[in-house]
Amino acid sequence: MNYFAYNLKVLRQESALSQPQLAKELNVSKGMISFWENEKYEPTASNIIAVAKFFNISIDELLLVKLI
Repeated sequence: MNYFAYNLKVLRQESALSQPQLAKELNVSKGMISFWENEKYEPTASNIIAVAKFFNISIDELLLVKLI
């Protein structure tokens, strides 16, 4: 299981953010969030860092632990 994809969706929904809103915050294209959440593309290392910083969690939590 790709915990990043699952966790990204959970964190985004808990924050009441749409995919386009999160994309704007992370400075990525609108469709990229969908691609990540649906495991169509893997995020770059810099994108993983940006997501973790944005949600104020560790990279380990984002990648290795199933949230909720």
